Amino acid sequence: MEIGRVIGRVWATKKDEQLNGQKFLVLKILLEQGKEKPELIVAADIIGAGVGDLVLVVRGGSARYAVGNPDCPIDSAVVGIVDSIEVEENE
Repeated sequence: MEIGRVIGRVWATKKDEQLNGQKFLVLKILLEQGKEKPELIVAADIIGAGVGDLVLVVRGGSARYAVGNPDCPIDSAVVGIVDSIEVEENE
């Protein structure tokens, strides 16, 4: 799983039939240490996230199962909205 921020929406009138009814969001994946620039992805939204939300994202086979169709041609899915993050640093 990864954490991303919703920065926009995608509308596609012509698409694979299996994508009908799916809502698509543009996400900026939070930077991992060592990465130079943020990654932008499009993800299917199964929980009703909105622009500005911090979200949990799954990719690959997990994303297809999250939408309930392992044959669906998606690679990313939003599966949760983050309320808060707590990190304890051990020295």
